[in-house]
Amino acid sequence: MNYSFLDFLGLLGAVGLFLYGMKVMSEGLQKAAGDRLRNILSAMTRNRFTGTLTGFAITALIQSSSASTVMVVSFVNAGLMSLSQSMAVIMGANVGTTFTAWVIALFGFKVNISAFVLPMIGLSIPLLFTKKSRNKSIGEFLIGFAFLFMGLDLISQYVPDLQSNPEMFAFLQRYASMGYLSVLIFLAVGIVLTMVIQSSAATFAITLIMCSKGWIDFNLSCALVLGSNIGTTITPILASMSGNVAAKRTAMGHLLFNLLGTVWVLALYFPFVHFNAWLTETLGQGDPAALQGFVNHIEATDPEVYNHLFDGSLPDSHPVVAQVGKMQMSVSIGLSIFHTVFNLINLSVMIWMTNLYVKIVMRLVPTKHKEDEEFQLKFISGGLLNAAELNIAQAEKEIAVFAERVQRMIGMAQTLVHTKEGTEEFNNSFSRLEKYEDISDRMEIEIAHYLNRCSEGRLSNEGKLKIAAMLRIVSEIESIADCCLGAGKILIRKHQSHINFNGEIYSNLDTMFSYVESAMSNMVSLLSDMDNAREQEIITGYNREREINNFRNQLRTSNIENINERHYEYQAGIYYMDLVANLEKTGDYIINVVDAVREQMRSKAV
Repeated sequence: MNYSFLDFLGLLGAVGLFLYGMKVMSEGLQKAAGDRLRNILSAMTRNRFTGTLTGFAITALIQSSSASTVMVVSFVNAGLMSLSQSMAVIMGANVGTTFTAWVIALFGFKVNISAFVLPMIGLSIPLLFTKKSRNKSIGEFLIGFAFLFMGLDLISQYVPDLQSNPEMFAFLQRYASMGYLSVLIFLAVGIVLTMVIQSSAATFAITLIMCSKGWIDFNLSCALVLGSNIGTTITPILASMSGNVAAKRTAMGHLLFNLLGTVWVLALYFPFVHFNAWLTETLGQGDPAALQGFVNHIEATDPEVYNHLFDGSLPDSHPVVAQVGKMQMSVSIGLSIFHTVFNLINLSVMIWMTNLYVKIVMRLVPTKHKEDEEFQLKFISGGLLNAAELNIAQAEKEIAVFAERVQRMIGMAQTLVHTKEGTEEFNNSFSRLEKYEDISDRMEIEIAHYLNRCSEGRLSNEGKLKIAAMLRIVSEIESIADCCLGAGKILIRKHQSHINFNGEIYSNLDTMFSYVESAMSNMVSLLSDMDNAREQEIITGYNREREINNFRNQLRTSNIENINERHYEYQAGIYYMDLVANLEKTGDYIINVVDAVREQMRSKAV
């Protein structure tokens, strides 16, 4: 057998260069665009149609549906996009990924790659050494583009030459002549191949080369392309593993879209493939299914020409080489048409079923905690602000929701105190607390941004004072969330030091948590109706703060006595007091919110 292990490593290296080129090109373009990609994606998903166009445009630009769907998963995880909006973007991304196939089809066999790859790299290198980061990013994009096509050229060289390895040819032939079963086998091969290399574009490139050389027929090439559509969903699924429930649902929606599309194609497989072959021929590109028969005919009638057909020894002017070149172009165009028509029909049918998709994925990926679903802003959006004064009321409602969400974190932190560190239960609880803190960061930014936009409108003096107070409140609430996560980090440090608490410490911490929880509940009640805040609730807030401070002082004094009397170790006392100080600081942030509400009341009275 002439195909050595070194050749196999060369093929892996060629695929790696292709993927690396795509990665560099994608990252370079994203950096050159800056935050504009993020802003465009969040602004252009107001309805399913604009969302679809956005998914198409982003994927066509960055040359990777996996990259764009991973971006969508991250936006959903951050609460910037709803599940239904993400479905539309993913549908558009599936159509956008066909753009890469067309680039490969149109340029992969027409242009002598080595003629422009090295000059392009030569022109790009000076850009990498410029001071402007935008120029550096453009240079990375051009180098990535060159690497992509260099990898494509090398894949062509290192793909096993089946005509030189008859035993491999016989092995594949055994699976290539089973009719519909062969279609299912090559579909599975396309899925696995794309899952392994995590790029449907790379699978398309390999399929294109194999089909163009007559090793497999057009029907099985289409099955490989169909399988790559399912295999490409593995990347966003992996990206969603560490995300919230909504992110997992988004990745599941991507998989469901491609699975359902594949099911209907398999039901009408051969008629659908023949339709695309007819469409290719109608467009003047020739019959894509004729290449294998032509190559087999040459093998039977002129073995000498066949043996040198693809090794470059025959001149381009040779009639057989010229004919094969035309047929190769026909195959590449035919596969691109199949890929595009499949995704366009999927999109045109399933875009009307977006809401049904949302319901299905919510059933398939149920939420473990009801509050995990509440990751988005409820009362305000990034739309146009028409009446600034009226929009303040919406922001007040959102701040109340924000406070309620952060209040849950206090209970999570208390539960974490009683959970054994180092266990899976502790790690899951801490991860959930961490996700809530990430969400609180995003909510603070979004609400503050909204309030700043409100302040740019025509406001009364009272409205301006109100926005200033609300901005302060939002900042203090986010600080409460930081304290809750801080308690979890103290417990992790305690575990790393192999320190244990006794029953007395746990009892005192529970009492401290109850004081903080009571103060927090009073604060949430105040924020639920800021315009009609009652003096009694404000007085209660100050009383709760005094209780927290007094109990903190009491625990600080008794801690020294307990260490001296060896109730617990000195180091245990350190982490114990860190938690107490953390809870007291939480109480300070709570009373700062109460102060802001009181000042707003006084300004209103004046």
